Amino acid sequence: MSNKSKKLITELYGHAFERIPIKTQILGSGDTMEDVIRKYALPLMKKGDILTISESPLAITQGRAIPVESIKISLLAKILSHFVAKVPYGIGLRAPSSMQCAIEETGVLRIILAAAIGAGSKIIGRKGDFYRVAGMQAALIDAASTSPVPPYFGTVIKGPAHPAQEAAKLSRAIGFPVAIMDINDIGGSWMIGGAGGVNKHFIESIMKDNPQGQADELTPLCIVRRVQT
Repeated sequence: MSNKSKKLITELYGHAFERIPIKTQILGSGDTMEDVIRKYALPLMKKGDILTISESPLAITQGRAIPVESIKISLLAKILSHFVAKVPYGIGLRAPSSMQCAIEETGVLRIILAAAIGAGSKIIGRKGDFYRVAGMQAALIDAASTSPVPPYFGTVIKGPAHPAQEAAKLSRAIGFPVAIMDINDIGGSWMIGGAGGVNKHFIESIMKDNPQGQADELTPLCIVRRVQT
């Protein structure tokens, strides 16, 4: 178990639940998430457990961590990155390199439409329309310098490909419910793919305080277990 500095037991719906972050080696594109789960998490799991997987480490195993020096930044990416609003949890698409990855993920026309609608929404004080139009994959991109773990400090990490299908495949393989999560340290918690009967509202609520941490804990997996009383 890792992340003992975090409060790992929480209450929801009148029941206590333990979150057990699982430490692994630094993952790379040569790893498969199923093998990682079987090695580190599966031996600890019990009937009734749910396994959560952080989205960025999953994306890394899919080869979606892109070194900045290998990204050919277009003029459009440079222009659009200047209009992205500041957010409290990182630089996001304000970096031209991450904006370029967003363009590649969503397409030029969609990203221009998202930028235009987002700009119009700002005038009336409405937030979030850019990402609503651009879509989930644009929102999931982590800019270079977001990850404190070498060798990924200098890489843009795209969101995992096909998270719903990946969750279903992993759930079938290990025989437990699986939720792929995008979580930050300021209360953001989203299930981007789930299988095996995971309730979206439940798992987002139970993981909202980010027990896996946001720094160099190396805990991409977390077991959620109801505490028996």
